Amino acid sequence: MYGFSVWSLLLILAIVVVVFGTKRLRNMGGDLGGAIRGFKDAMNEGEGKADHATGDKAEAKITEADADSEQPQAERKTDNERGG
Repeated sequence: MYGFSVWSLLLILAIVVVVFGTKRLRNMGGDLGGAIRGFKDAMNEGEGKADHATGDKAEAKITEADADSEQPQAERKTDNERGG
């Protein structure tokens, strides 16, 4: 296969600069950097939401377990109130 030398890459870069111009290339680079930054932020935010959602589920299970353990006591109170 053919390999790219440094000179061929520089020639391609020079052609791209001539065709697009430095101002347009600068804007495209800034847009690309902003897109990458937004993607990284979204990935970090997604990981934070996943961790937060996992914590919420664990808390919900604990709350349900507490509610289940408290329910028989509430029923006993009503049975005692009826009988007494």
